[in-house]
Amino acid sequence: MALRRALASGYDAAALRADLAAGTVVGIVALPLAMALSIACGVPPQYGLYTAIIAGFVIALSGGSKVQVSGPTAAFVVVLAPVAARHGLAGLCLATLLAGLLLVAMGLARFGRLIEFVPYPVTTGFTAGIALVIGVLQLRDLFGLEVAALPPHFLDRAWALARALPTARWSEALVGATTFAVLLAWPRLSRRVPAPLVALLAGGALAALLSRLVPGLAVETIASRFSFLAADGTWRAGIPNLPPLPLVPWRLPGAEGAPFVLSLEIVRELVPAAFTIAMLGALESLLSAVVADGMSGKKHDPDAELLGQGLGNVVAPFFGGFAATGAIARTATNVRAGARSPLAAAWHALFILAAVVALARLLGYLPMAALAALLVQVAWRMSEARHVARMVREAPRSDVLVLASCFGLTVLFDMVVAVTVGIVFAALLFMRRMAEVSRAELVSASELELDEPLPEGILLYEIAGPLFFGAANKAMTTLRTIDRRGVRVVVLDLRSVPVIDATGLVALESTVARLREGGIAVVLAGVQPQPLRALARAGWRNVGGSLAIGKRFESALGVARELARGADARAARGG
Repeated sequence: MALRRALASGYDAAALRADLAAGTVVGIVALPLAMALSIACGVPPQYGLYTAIIAGFVIALSGGSKVQVSGPTAAFVVVLAPVAARHGLAGLCLATLLAGLLLVAMGLARFGRLIEFVPYPVTTGFTAGIALVIGVLQLRDLFGLEVAALPPHFLDRAWALARALPTARWSEALVGATTFAVLLAWPRLSRRVPAPLVALLAGGALAALLSRLVPGLAVETIASRFSFLAADGTWRAGIPNLPPLPLVPWRLPGAEGAPFVLSLEIVRELVPAAFTIAMLGALESLLSAVVADGMSGKKHDPDAELLGQGLGNVVAPFFGGFAATGAIARTATNVRAGARSPLAAAWHALFILAAVVALARLLGYLPMAALAALLVQVAWRMSEARHVARMVREAPRSDVLVLASCFGLTVLFDMVVAVTVGIVFAALLFMRRMAEVSRAELVSASELELDEPLPEGILLYEIAGPLFFGAANKAMTTLRTIDRRGVRVVVLDLRSVPVIDATGLVALESTVARLREGGIAVVLAGVQPQPLRALARAGWRNVGGSLAIGKRFESALGVARELARGADARAARGG
């Protein structure tokens, strides 16, 4: 656990002050983002705040990164929005709980390193697709478009927003544009005060000014769109000034406020989304942790990080929170602000809690257009448009195909399909590339520069590359076409074979059996440890006069010479 390591390394009062300052800065940044992302997912803003508070606190204290900050992120919007639309807040929390259990299992199974094998074109493709979807969805609030309800599919949504463009309100567009301009310009003036804070204050001030100067004009805010049921049974505008309270996730409202009925069928429906949330959360949190390592010079524990992410996503639904993961932008802000330990991320959660309790009424004045502008900036950064353009220009066509497939599937379908198909595509391409580098070729004596030349009747074949299900048959193809005339012994040089699997064993066994049936002895030379163990488990043993297995290459060549001399002697006696 990162917290234990941080405290054991000599934590002092100066480090605590640095963590409190960093946590405050990150809390200021995370506060509006949590509300904006909650709204983008289709649930009231307070639930995003509860996610940042509960999941952010639990993950900070139980995760494997010293400086990572976790909470709701833009990457989840494409997955969570359809779940919220179909199953409501209860379904959203239940899917998060299932995903949390999967993450805990992945952490206990020590899958942290395996996540690193997901190819870059896959993550880049679906990240760019998510960014496009998020950016387009913000057009409604950014321009104040009058759209009754957005369809479930992206193209239908885009068409509905396009048809609603004549209903755009100049006041909303002006507030959004002002907020966006401040977001872009402020970092050039100062980095000590977070740009989102200044931009949202500017957007809120402009909205208030317009409402005062223009009679009858009202810019939509959190308070004007959302309301909550107070303890006295009355509905009040905005968000409640209460901390997240314990609850049972499946007793929350379902779709459109209807009662949620827990059943095995609904759980089965939520499992694919839960799997996608878990995979996406694992990918994003570990990627964020790697970025944090590079910025801070510290080292994270990937398995502990997965376990911490899982615990956070298990606990959060019981307080109204939904899916959370490591947030790259907030983590980078935390590092730049001087964070020393996980206590900075824990304090960021407590800061948000204090803001909810003390400033809930003021938060209700934030304009929806300003929050939309904030998410548009997040989407633009998330898209990594320059990296995507560079990959399209420079990467192999197969990688571009994977990237384009993940991008298109994310936009046209959903993340479940995109991640599944993307990983399958990448696996198939990996197998093809391994097959291309795996080979078996005849080696001449002059190429080997041996102290003692090989006698006639001995052929030496070098086998290179892993012999697994994607490459074994291709590597063995050359050996099936050996001209057997005058050949006594075939030596298979396995020094460049680091690994062999069941398919490789079957291909090798078939090739060796065919040679032995033709009266040709076979010597496996320079067998590495993993293939040697695999051969032993498969029951391979030395067979006098026809099969020899050796770890040392030179010794195996000596055995081959003896086998060739023995074969020549038997041939002479037979003659």
